[in-house]
Amino acid sequence: MKYKKKPVVVEAVRFNGFTDPMFSERPDWLDEAFKSNTLFLREYKAKLAISTLEGLMEASEGDYIVKGVDGELYACKPDIFKRTYQKA
Repeated sequence: MKYKKKPVVVEAVRFNGFTDPMFSERPDWLDEAFKSNTLFLREYKAKLAISTLEGLMEASEGDYIVKGVDGELYACKPDIFKRTYQKA
């Protein structure tokens, strides 16, 4: 059997590494994620760490940080992001 992914709108920002600005945009939910330690810097690895239900997930420079339909955060590689999402 084949299935088609339902159309869902998510919010996302691209992590630009440790440059200024670090993100292409800075929405409120991203600031809240930093404040609650859901998202934190791992400067020694030049990565971001994202606390998920499955454990820590790392985001590298160029990855997208996606806020899912239930408010969960996860990293997505740029090539997968471009194949999966388009601007709404």
